[in-house]
Amino acid sequence: MMKFSILTCFAWVVLGSFQPLSAQQVSDAPYLASRVVEDGGTGPYSAIMTTHGSLVTHTVFHPKDLSVFDSAHKLPIIAWGNGACANSPWEHVNYLSEIASHGFLVIASGTMPQTDDDKGNGRSVSTQLIDAIDWAIAQNRDPKSPYYGKIDETKISVSGMSCGGLQALEVASDPRVTTAVICNSGIFVTPINGQNNIPGMPALTKDYLKQIHSPTLYMLGGETDIAYANGMDDYARINHVPIVMANMDVGHGGTYGEPHGGEFAKVATAWFKWQLKDDTDAGKLFTREPGLAANKLWRVEKKNIP
Repeated sequence: MMKFSILTCFAWVVLGSFQPLSAQQVSDAPYLASRVVEDGGTGPYSAIMTTHGSLVTHTVFHPKDLSVFDSAHKLPIIAWGNGACANSPWEHVNYLSEIASHGFLVIASGTMPQTDDDKGNGRSVSTQLIDAIDWAIAQNRDPKSPYYGKIDETKISVSGMSCGGLQALEVASDPRVTTAVICNSGIFVTPINGQNNIPGMPALTKDYLKQIHSPTLYMLGGETDIAYANGMDDYARINHVPIVMANMDVGHGGTYGEPHGGEFAKVATAWFKWQLKDDTDAGKLFTREPGLAANKLWRVEKKNIP
């Protein structure tokens, strides 16, 4: 019996072919699979979730209609690491789709979930965030790519939740990174079993915080968040870059699974618009008083914010 790869099966579905595709054809396919999360988000650019033959290790969220983007109206890059270092963004699809609908290219580590309970297999690693950035830049420069000339290589964020937040902190020193968003995460204050991590998580020390070189947003779930002490300690130690600490009393799980990613998506989107699109109106949530603090759901602290 002839055996076919998962990629070939995807390609059959998307391209409508009844002949096995070559490796080159699979790589050249615009999307191996795609689907709409919820209603595509509340932003002005209805989003889709996709997987690409040239990046089968990741899931990509972006506006469905790319024709409205060009050299004067580009997509910033957001590389995302999942909670539990999962190798699929299955827990975060509402949140990531919502952000993408506001005009961002969001690239999450891991395979695209085919159903709402498809958790993927294995664990992701921090270098997948760098792979995402490298891929996006290559796509922007490839005349055959649907993203050709549409991606802003100068506006790049690394972000992630819990273990994925540690992954983002591990690579935040990359000089291409222009902002970091760390969610329900922080470097361990007290080593566990003599180590600065749990097996499978990045083994970071607080020295990594000194390598952050761009404005940074932390979002935590309040004192019941298991990452609260670690994240608050990170905030206390970071004094050399603009930083905002936002706490909402929802615990470690955040609001990612709520419709359109809930409050966490609203705050993150405003930050990304400010930092990656130079949207000063969105930035008022963080620069003006009371700003985000006017929302009684949030407790806010900040340093070095103009």
